[in-house]
Amino acid sequence: MHKYFSFLLMAVLPATASAQQSFTKADTLRGSLTPERVWWDVQRYELDIKPDFSTKSLSGSNEIKYKVVRANNGATAMQIDMAKPLEIDSVIYNGRQSLPFARYESVWHIKVPAQKLAAENSVRIYYHGQVHEAIRPPWDGGFIFAKDSLGRPWMTVACQGLGASIWYPNKDHQSDEPDKGASLTMTVPDTLVAIGNGRLVATKNNNDGTTTTKYNVVNPISNYCIIPYIGKYVSFKEVYKGEKGPLDVTYHVLDYNETRARSYMPEQVHLMFKSMEHWFGPYPFYEDGYQLIDASHSGMEHQSAVSYGNGYKFGYRGRDASGYGWGLKYDFIIIHESGHEWFGNNITTNDLADMWIHEGFTNYSETLFADYHYGTKAGNEYNFGIRRGIRNDAPITPAYNVNAQGSGDMYPKAGNMLHSIRHSMDNDELFRQVLRGLNSTFHNKTVNASEVTSFFTRKTGFNYGQVFKQYVTTTQIPQLEYYIEKGC
Repeated sequence: MHKYFSFLLMAVLPATASAQQSFTKADTLRGSLTPERVWWDVQRYELDIKPDFSTKSLSGSNEIKYKVVRANNGATAMQIDMAKPLEIDSVIYNGRQSLPFARYESVWHIKVPAQKLAAENSVRIYYHGQVHEAIRPPWDGGFIFAKDSLGRPWMTVACQGLGASIWYPNKDHQSDEPDKGASLTMTVPDTLVAIGNGRLVATKNNNDGTTTTKYNVVNPISNYCIIPYIGKYVSFKEVYKGEKGPLDVTYHVLDYNETRARSYMPEQVHLMFKSMEHWFGPYPFYEDGYQLIDASHSGMEHQSAVSYGNGYKFGYRGRDASGYGWGLKYDFIIIHESGHEWFGNNITTNDLADMWIHEGFTNYSETLFADYHYGTKAGNEYNFGIRRGIRNDAPITPAYNVNAQGSGDMYPKAGNMLHSIRHSMDNDELFRQVLRGLNSTFHNKTVNASEVTSFFTRKTGFNYGQVFKQYVTTTQIPQLEYYIEKGC
């Protein structure tokens, strides 16, 4: 048996408790479904912003359209999340009534009238202020005020984990995505170009040195995926013949990157789609198209508007994570961040504690990519090589309901778990159908880890629940025990 083969060890040991961690009331308000959150369901966000590069500030509004799913008598407030130092200026209910509001840390309670069950209402929240600036994006998160290599303003946001409430008011909980999509309207200096998720709706020159641009998505979208990109962009387009038919693909790059982007990006994107659609099923957001956009940080999985900052190099900024050379055959950021369109954006977890579903499956998409394009040996070696990144320092799954994030092992350890499960099945077509089935069954839905693990059990006919539990809730190493019967 080859040295890099994955073994599925079935010995299950007690889960290791993570290091004692204290949580505050603010953590609970941020990470749990409070009474002020559960009675309303977000239907749509209509965000309108005007960032100021010189003052690193922001002003704008967000109209939140919602449906009442639990009637109340007017005593229950609406919880809106928006972090300091941003301030709410006013709240307008159904376009005509001003509502009172109060703040606790990064949570705002809006006093709403009595709400009838199944009614659809809206609040438009006007806000302004200094915006939290990212120091080491995308890892710490926040608004990014950067400059391109020619010294020109370049702005965007990266806020996964930290939450979209770091820059605009919303219900900042992964379980509630706007069912009817979102729009992002940006007013910026007319020397710059603004880009958002989905499709361009309109651009208007305001004849005052600014331009207003509106983008729209029709699919449900995580609030941390709604992202502005503002800089000296140029664009080029193509139509990719995908599994569901023609897919509009748009590339937005800084003007001085256009020549190399035209010869580099489409080839990598085509390779990505061939592998991802084979293993995971059709691209989930044909209606909104796919965009790949130059960013000042390494990259993020913003739905239908993937950010790219890998320097037009193969590997991760020229480095191979596997050590076998396979990682230097493609652009890691394009493959990994696009893989999140299926796991993370299409299938989204209800709680950040289950983030391993986003990162573990997408980490494994790298192995599947190597396998699809370069063969079984390449996939096995790539997966074996990335094991060096497993620290086994803490359980992958942290506490629930406090917006906690588990160990970084959610990437390589969870990816190796999936490779082990695949080998134990010894049926690649069945494994492929399980992955595709996940994306069709939970299309545009939010899930709990139990739903994903139970799906594996139903579709394979084998209870993998204890296997998932062993890998994601404990740091203990299974012991392989065996015996030989006399006469065998």
